[in-house]
Order: sequence, then structure tokens, then C-alpha cells
Amino acid sequence: MRGILSLFGIKALSICVPAPVKSRAPSTPARILKPDSNAPHRAIKSFVRREGRITTAQQRALNELEPRFGVDTTRPLSALELFGREMPLELEIGCGNGEALLQMAAMRPEHGFIGIEVYRPGLGKLLLGIETGQLENVRVSSMDAVELVKTHVQPGSLRRIMVFFPDPWPKKRHQKRRLLNREFITLLAHRLEPGGELHMATDWEDYAHWIVDASQGVSGLEPVQGGNFFVPRPEH
Repeated sequence: MRGILSLFGIKALSICVPAPVKSRAPSTPARILKPDSNAPHRAIKSFVRREGRITTAQQRALNELEPRFGVDTTRPLSALELFGREMPLELEIGCGNGEALLQMAAMRPEHGFIGIEVYRPGLGKLLLGIETGQLENVRVSSMDAVELVKTHVQPGSLRRIMVFFPDPWPKKRHQKRRLLNREFITLLAHRLEPGGELHMATDWEDYAHWIVDASQGVSGLEPVQGGNFFVPRPEH
């Protein structure tokens, strides 16, 4: 077994709901659409860059801190290259402003963390958090996650991969943009070390079932709870 997969959400199924939450889904029953496992390789991006306003502090962080904490894609992506010593590596794809990533890095200083975020203001805020927390075990990248994982992450090198609440692209015509399709999940599975973990979360019910369909049968992955892909939302 290469790794274990857990899928948790905040509204999709009763097992995943710790308390009643306001649904963002349409009032009409959702039509569950399955990913096409025979679809050709897609060059379509799963995101649209919306830069928004960058504060002076965030721009300073991008200018001064990104060269220090940014992933150097001209060199092998390994713990030794990134942190100067061997340590378990954890990857969060789409880490936003970095709140969860910073907390995990502070709690597990013996692990190395890589955060991927294409939204530059969010990346700037994450860099500021690294500086404020004096964290030496975090590195960041604004590269497309699919390309970074495919071309720079070595097979069997990651202890844990986290993809929390990616864009659900709810409209049918946009679902080809969904990040978590079978091709990418298979790629992520190959990058896990033996016994590693792949954690994915969504709060859209149809996307949750889409991810389950895409994950079933991926070589080396099995759910953490036997045949149940859904687990309660963790506290971290």
C-alpha cells in the first residue's frame, strides 16, 4: 500500500457534518456528474489568476522574502535541498493565506512544509506569517500545482499531501477545470511515500462524489476507514 486517502467536508454527508451548516448548494437536487476517466490530457488550468489588491506589506514580503522561502525549481525538490537536512515533507496545494499551513508548521517543526498558492496577495500574507512566526520549515511556490508536482516532486517523496476546498467549478461547462480528476489524483498517489496520506476536502456534495469516483481504483490508494472515503473533519 502506497498511501491512504481521506475525504472530508462540512456539508456533503451526515458523517462529515459536526453541526448544522448553511448549505451553499442549489435548492434543487444536485446532479452527480462523474469524471471521464477516458478524457484526453487537459492543458486547461484549474484556476484563474485574480491578483486583487496587494498591500505594501505583502509586496515587501514578495520582494524580500519570496527569494528566501520560495521553492527553487532549478534544483531537486527534496528536504535536503529545501531545508538542509532530511525530514518528512508535507505539501498543501492551494494554501490561501496560509493560516492552516503556518499552524501545522509551528506544531510540527520536525517536518518540512511546502505551500502552493497562485494568488499573489495570499502568498504575500503567507510569507509575512513565516517571518512573524520565525518558521524555518516552510517553503512556498506560486507555480501551477499540476506542473510542480509533475516535473519537480520526486515519486515517493511526500509524507502527506493536502488539497483543502479547491474551486468546485460547479457549472457543468466548467467542470473540466476541476483540479481533482483521476489523472491528478493518480499523480499525487505516486508522489506519496509508503504509508503516506492524501487528504482532500470539499464542501460541495457533487464535487465530493466526483472525487470519490476519480479516486476509486487508483493504484496504491485505499480509504483510511476501510471502504468509506469520507471521514469526520479533523481539528487540524
